[in-house]
Amino acid sequence: MRLLVLCTRNSARSQMAEGWLRHWAREMGVDLEVHSAGTEKTFVKEEAKRVMAEVGIDPTGHFSKTLFELPDPWNFHLVLTVCDAAKEACPAYPAKTEKRHVSFPDPSGKPVEEWRRVRDALGRMSRYLVENLKRGRIPTDEELREASGL
Repeated sequence: MRLLVLCTRNSARSQMAEGWLRHWAREMGVDLEVHSAGTEKTFVKEEAKRVMAEVGIDPTGHFSKTLFELPDPWNFHLVLTVCDAAKEACPAYPAKTEKRHVSFPDPSGKPVEEWRRVRDALGRMSRYLVENLKRGRIPTDEELREASGL
């Protein structure tokens, strides 16, 4: 399954979600090809790299990119938007593409505790999503939101 995590700048939330989703897919033996992108391109924030490294997820090699820089950008089974702006700007995908949205607060400019809170919420949501994908099920927006604990 190909999964895309989409956010505005692909600098924090979508990067952390990509890291978590890859981690949980590996842990659970789920064949999941995960990509993240932004509606704009900037850089991966150092705070995102730092808090992910704290939980053993290596962000080395992660870089900010737009949807159109991805291989085969219109061929995803699931597109997950993690901020409201990305949901609004998300291009129209084919009907076969499942779409989910869970809005996470932007930790930019906030203390490290807020980065950790968002990281952990993304981790819980990602774990729940991968557990369900392993069973052949894509949870609803509300189920994913509840799993995040936010």
